Amino acid sequence: MKDLSKAYKEAGVDTKKAGNFVQRIKDIVKSTYTKGVLSEIGLFGGMFRLDTTNLNSPVLVASSDGVGTKLKLAFQLKKHDSVGIDLVAMNVNDIVVHGARPLFFLDYLAMGNLNTNVAEEIIEGIAEGCRLGECALLGGETAELPGFYSKGEYELSGFCVGVVDDSKIIDGSSIGVGNVVIGIGSSGVHSNGFSLIRKIIAEKNISLDKEIDKTGMSLGEILLTPTKIYVKPVLNIIRDFNVNGMAHITGGGFFENIPRILPRGVKVRIDFYSWEKPTIFQWIKEQANLSWEEMMAIFNCGIGFVLVVRKEDVDDILGRLAGLKQDAWVIGEVMRQEDDSENVEVYF
Repeated sequence: MKDLSKAYKEAGVDTKKAGNFVQRIKDIVKSTYTKGVLSEIGLFGGMFRLDTTNLNSPVLVASSDGVGTKLKLAFQLKKHDSVGIDLVAMNVNDIVVHGARPLFFLDYLAMGNLNTNVAEEIIEGIAEGCRLGECALLGGETAELPGFYSKGEYELSGFCVGVVDDSKIIDGSSIGVGNVVIGIGSSGVHSNGFSLIRKIIAEKNISLDKEIDKTGMSLGEILLTPTKIYVKPVLNIIRDFNVNGMAHITGGGFFENIPRILPRGVKVRIDFYSWEKPTIFQWIKEQANLSWEEMMAIFNCGIGFVLVVRKEDVDDILGRLAGLKQDAWVIGEVMRQEDDSENVEVYF
């Protein structure tokens, strides 16, 4: 049979290899399917039937995000099976903040030349993230862009859609004076601050094989630990408790993310000594010569997700989170803001 795509292949794009890759990952993708999925991967668009049985007024909640320069470490260490989890986490954690249940996820993977082994590792990670986030990998795009990326590098981004009943949207508007702030532990650095981390490593010529604590893990392994996905514990909590507001502690740390949910007239005071901080943050602080306040403006510092709840519910929620094997602490309280002071204050 005549090869009609020979010219395109000679230009660096192998459409047949891409087609074979789609067939190769079909079972991986199917492992994430939920009952709402109506189409298989490979069609032009993914189809999903929304079940509104228990929804009086369904509202769709969407988020789009990427992994950022954490990918550079994945390239360097040739480890590609965890960044897909990061990708899903950065999206589903953002929509569950509003009480939304993730429905489906779509990914975008672009490479200079399609390396099917690397791409399959990435997709396996994305599928694992979708299983942890209880959503279907509905589809995506694998693009081959010769001359656009350096050899061995790729770009990764994604898009997630969830649903919540209009009456159950959590947006922080009910947060009031006297509410308590509960922080849920992170799995490490997650996917933020890596431009600074990479700068430190490069300037000080630090080996990623170096051990910085007693875990037995190398620095590279610690940094590539995937972002924790909070969907299951958070949906469990909001099913049985009133939660007034939630925040995903991502880029911008505490000082940019918590104010996004605070109504006018209140502020949050955080007790810095109220939770355990993984060793990696102390290491970054020392290497970058930063104060803890500066660290909290960049990194999660051990708290990846925040719940703002009524004081009377605190003990029960902490007990539930412990039962779900989530490290959690009371880290602060909501106070009246009587002037133009900061929305988030940290007590050291």
